[in-house]
Amino acid sequence: MTYKAGVVGAAGFAGIELVRLLARHPEFELVAATSDALAGTPIAKVYPAFTGVTDLAFSTHEGTDFGACDVVFLAVPHKAAMGMAPDLIAAGATVIDLSADFRLKDPAVYEKWYAPHTATDLLATAAFGLPELTGDELAAAAARRAAGEAVLVGCAGCYPTATSLAAAPAIRAGLVDAVAPVVADAVSGVTGAGKKATERTHFCFANENVEAYGVGTHRHTPEIEQILGLEGRLVFTPHLAPLNRGLLSTVTLPLAPGVKAPTTEELVALYRDFYAESPLVSVMDAGVQPRTASVAGTCRAQVGVAAHPAGMIVATGAIDNLGKGAAGQGVQCANIVFGLPETCGLEEIANPV
Repeated sequence: MTYKAGVVGAAGFAGIELVRLLARHPEFELVAATSDALAGTPIAKVYPAFTGVTDLAFSTHEGTDFGACDVVFLAVPHKAAMGMAPDLIAAGATVIDLSADFRLKDPAVYEKWYAPHTATDLLATAAFGLPELTGDELAAAAARRAAGEAVLVGCAGCYPTATSLAAAPAIRAGLVDAVAPVVADAVSGVTGAGKKATERTHFCFANENVEAYGVGTHRHTPEIEQILGLEGRLVFTPHLAPLNRGLLSTVTLPLAPGVKAPTTEELVALYRDFYAESPLVSVMDAGVQPRTASVAGTCRAQVGVAAHPAGMIVATGAIDNLGKGAAGQGVQCANIVFGLPETCGLEEIANPV
């Protein structure tokens, strides 16, 4: 059975990556891709990579009938998604949201970092979309959808994905101090900032430059804290690098008092056991660190871990911010919710050079 899929906000970087994945997905048929600004324009005219691949043109949000869609992916800014999701759910479409609107479980926390939440009833039922760490929520959503219910998934953000995949095994194993700060320093490519150029992301400013931003104020902080149980003690600093795609997060985790310091080899074994049933996560050998180039264009994640002689664990996670950090993760979550193999349509290898 083929499921009909639509993408709202398809002209942006995450949206067009969804189009790329869905255009060749064996079980999802892309039937609608919206962009108010480009309505009526063939996708291939704006993005020539789709020449010979699809004849689909962009349509308007309001003028598109999503009633025939089994699943709708929202690649829109925060606040916009919570305005669209209720009607789509009511029409019977499962919604996979790439924005921040349905990630934070507590409406008060969302309001503190974003704005007042206008769809708290849906927020209470939304599954959190980070399959390797919240598989139980996605399995429950899949059961509800199989019973005939339209469900909602709020996919994890790019920084939270790389950071959490790197840190979670050590934290959940009880190796990490339960009160000390955890430090995460992360570097992202420019596509993570969206399609519209700014004084930070314009080529002339971003090229040949690396800078920190959002120090102590970045909106992904509470999401990472929620995933890892680090409320109030995460020191998260994002950086922008002159890359198109790619995100690397390095997390420094203090060992819990009384815990015997593990070796790097023991940590690698722990991490490999933790991700044994996660086909899109690769744990690197001892002494080998992840590379963003090794996951670019894919929904894969590479994770590295090392014991530090200062009584720390240093864990690193590399993803493609548009892949595992956005569109690829959305498709992975949709696969699970629709009862498909989670790697369906995502079996890719990055360009080796």
